[in-house]
Amino acid sequence: MIDIKNLHKTYVSDGQKVEALKGLDVRIESGEIFGFIGLSGAGKTSLVRCISTLESVTDGEIFIDGVDLTKQKGSDLRALRKKFGLVFQHFNLLMNSTVYKNVEFPMKIAKIPKHVRHKRILELLELVGLSDKSDAYPARLSGGQKQRVGIARALAADPKFVICDEATSALDPATTMSILHLIKDINKKMGVTFIVITHEMHVIKEICTKVAIMEDGKIIEHGDVIDMLVWPKTETARQFFKTADINLNHAAYEISRQTPGKIIKATFIGNNAPDPYICTVIKRFDVDVAILGGHIQEINETIIGILIIKISGSDDAVEAAIAYLNETIEKTEVISA
Repeated sequence: MIDIKNLHKTYVSDGQKVEALKGLDVRIESGEIFGFIGLSGAGKTSLVRCISTLESVTDGEIFIDGVDLTKQKGSDLRALRKKFGLVFQHFNLLMNSTVYKNVEFPMKIAKIPKHVRHKRILELLELVGLSDKSDAYPARLSGGQKQRVGIARALAADPKFVICDEATSALDPATTMSILHLIKDINKKMGVTFIVITHEMHVIKEICTKVAIMEDGKIIEHGDVIDMLVWPKTETARQFFKTADINLNHAAYEISRQTPGKIIKATFIGNNAPDPYICTVIKRFDVDVAILGGHIQEINETIIGILIIKISGSDDAVEAAIAYLNETIEKTEVISA
């Protein structure tokens, strides 16, 4: 587990102090895929560098399995560093070394015996789907293959935590999905905790169990990804999770606003998401329902359905239909009356 308490990081640039982190508090449980998302300048990189000991903290504490990282020195600090692997945005591979040698490198630094290294390298290359690329050089690999080498290298010294710093930002969409699926698979098979730093919400939704939203050096909101999607508390969270996910027919929406009735955003969670709620509303309350947009998606093996609908009819019938939806599904929101 990683427990971060009141973390501050201040840089000095041209004689001026720049406060990059302003009192962060967050806990990352073992075995999670925990995401940090924010725009450029939010403090994500500074946070990564502090957790990975590439930067010293200005104030605060970072507990790694109960041991305060910020208080360690010498061999004790080196022992904690071994618990971390890093996956970088631009791969950072040794271009004059083979795939095998790239994966071997952190194990040599850790002074792992050669026969142990060899067995481990073969296992990792099989895990990331590169068993046939052992003798290849990075220049002959695609971007996705390079990142797979980067992931294998990050796992080489058997870390407990792997930090992925914008690990898919340099990849095309199809390759990004393959890397995200690989990370999720490794997390399930090996129990490694992944810390994902990104500015892309689709990365968070695809693999993360929890997320923290960063802004101006602070964590302004954090929690389960599904809870954040359905019940965001801050405007920044709403912007990240907003209806870019919903295939809303804006022309139909604007026309619908000009006629009597109420426009509702209905959110369905779990195995009941595909149930025929709309048919039930129409039959039971004698109302008309027009579907303006929506979708069903799966996040963390949980089905989430979102619909934008227009309910029309007598005032009493419309109110009764909305009351039924309020009682039956996870969230309803009147967005136009």
